[in-house]
Amino acid sequence: MCCAAPPAAPQTDTPALEQVMQLLAARRHGHLAFTEVQTLAMLDRPLESSGELLYDAPDRLEQRTLKPRPQTLTLANGVLTAARGRSTHTVELAAHPQLAPLIEGLRATLAGDRAALERIFVVKFGGDLADWTLQLTPRDPAALRIVSEVRIAGSSAALKSVQILQADGDHTLITLGPELDP
Repeated sequence: MCCAAPPAAPQTDTPALEQVMQLLAARRHGHLAFTEVQTLAMLDRPLESSGELLYDAPDRLEQRTLKPRPQTLTLANGVLTAARGRSTHTVELAAHPQLAPLIEGLRATLAGDRAALERIFVVKFGGDLADWTLQLTPRDPAALRIVSEVRIAGSSAALKSVQILQADGDHTLITLGPELDP
């Protein structure tokens, strides 16, 4: 009797993880299209949005939502700024550690900042350089009550998707790509 081998379990330390982190760390700028689908229990249908994601190493991340309504979220130097129309709100991430898994997982991955990932998350890596996944589980119990896991998929130095699984069952899938001109 022959059975297919089960898929390899994600690991915490592999040569491929180190290679991926080095390739990501070498990337200084990115400009990608994104689509986001949020599935919330309180709504009858998912919320969909799309726009551009810009990254400048090591810690500037900007999400420009173009549809359905223009909005910009900018992370720079530990400060998150949300702008919609004439309204702007600013939040220092250090004052809200529960937000770290929502934002820092993506920022630290784009930066190839393994130390930051491992400080905030239990990190599990699966796959190889051509097709990899990161499973990030928050270490902070308060954050874990909000976000149960962040899953990031990529290929070499390119991120393909970010999935955020919330403790209450809500979830968000952000699909990244293609690259856009600067």
